Amino acid sequence: MFNLAKSKAFVILGQCRGATKTQLCMERLALNGIFLSRSPLSSSSSDKVYDVIVSGGGLVGTAMACSLGLDANLKGKEILLLEAGPKKVMEKVPEAYSTRVSSISPGSATFLSGLGAWDHVLNMRCKPYQKMQVWDACSDSLIAFEKENLQEEMAYIVENDVIVAALTTQLQTLSDRVNVRYRSRVTRYDWPGSYSLADASPSSPWVQVTLASGEVLHTKLLIGADGANSMIRKEAGIPHVKWNYDQSAVVAVLQLSEPTENNVAWQRFLPTGPLAMLPLSHTESSLVWSTSHEHAEELVRQDEESFVDAINSAFWSKHNQSEVTEMAGSMFRTALSVLMPTGSSARQLPPSVAGVSPESRVAFPLGLGHASEYVRHRMALVGDAAHRVHPLAGQGANLGFGDVACLTEILSQAAFNGKDLGDLQHLLKYETDRQRYNLPMMTAIDLLKRLYSTNNEAAVLMRSLGLQATNSLPLLKEQIMSFASR
Repeated sequence: MFNLAKSKAFVILGQCRGATKTQLCMERLALNGIFLSRSPLSSSSSDKVYDVIVSGGGLVGTAMACSLGLDANLKGKEILLLEAGPKKVMEKVPEAYSTRVSSISPGSATFLSGLGAWDHVLNMRCKPYQKMQVWDACSDSLIAFEKENLQEEMAYIVENDVIVAALTTQLQTLSDRVNVRYRSRVTRYDWPGSYSLADASPSSPWVQVTLASGEVLHTKLLIGADGANSMIRKEAGIPHVKWNYDQSAVVAVLQLSEPTENNVAWQRFLPTGPLAMLPLSHTESSLVWSTSHEHAEELVRQDEESFVDAINSAFWSKHNQSEVTEMAGSMFRTALSVLMPTGSSARQLPPSVAGVSPESRVAFPLGLGHASEYVRHRMALVGDAAHRVHPLAGQGANLGFGDVACLTEILSQAAFNGKDLGDLQHLLKYETDRQRYNLPMMTAIDLLKRLYSTNNEAAVLMRSLGLQATNSLPLLKEQIMSFASR
């Protein structure tokens, strides 16, 4: 039996010309069920090789596993999800809201619906909003985004735990198509090495994943969904552009002073960073306050009354405004109202805050990060492992779900065409498609953050006039909403 396998191996290797093709030849041997080793008595032919391993079971990783498991062209493929933490189920929705929430766009809601998870989200809890108002603390300029007649949702505020629980529930129905291992911490990744005819198999032709238990797994394609500090990205040696914003985000669950319809997402740009209040229910909202590290620490330490006063003051105070900017802005608004009398939106006042949920205040540092490559041979990055953005636009989860949808479509087509899922050729198409969308979005978010992080009078005047002009152009606002709604 060994001699037959060895003869077939030499036939395949004999078709290779040059060292650069040796690795591909070794993979052809493995695809034919032949594993060469230094000793003819040793064989790893019994080792299990997964078609896909998804490493990381957060929002994006769990969605990736569900998406692959539901794809008809990938039926019969061996798919494994590895998650270092425990299984996250939600038999009963907690009474208290979580501080970690995401703004889910209509496009992402449609995607989650296609996975069968959105119905679970709706059965737990989420809060749609129909309008978003953004205004400047250094001037009276504002921009309001809303769907026509407020009949359609702009987006949904959903707790991250609810999304993960919904995806986990759906993943349980795919147990015959997706294997899941919780509490499985990865300690090492080994990539397909180079091969020579003299030493035919110094390493596996697949990606090797070593667990803390010592078990070694093999996969034809490793998908990294392991977050902004991705171990996969680091061990693969992928260049990563990143910088810190010298800011922290303070998040908390707020109680409103009185029940309201609460269907507006509010955001005010302060010189120290944006302050957002996102609806959770008729009586509660989620706070995301980006500010300096020192101020963030102070906000977390404050007693409840002082913290509530600070929030209301940040939303309502006019002490950052100057007479020159206010006068110029008023004249510009008057001119716009004459030229485009139906273009601008009326200003609304945010609800006042009466309290904060106990122990809900948390601060975490902010930054931007982007992997110069999303893919390598037999490896792809999705979500925060590939890109990290400032939360001011609420696009982090949506960008990740877009990655999942795109990568699933490309792998589905590769499987339909009988191609190797880990082949770099079609993985590069995923990288190109997603970078064409992600980079403009990331650039726009970064520029907004920098433009509004100053109270320089010239910069304030420029952004004030720009914001008012944009608010008076319905078609432009519609294009912005359309791009952000994907």
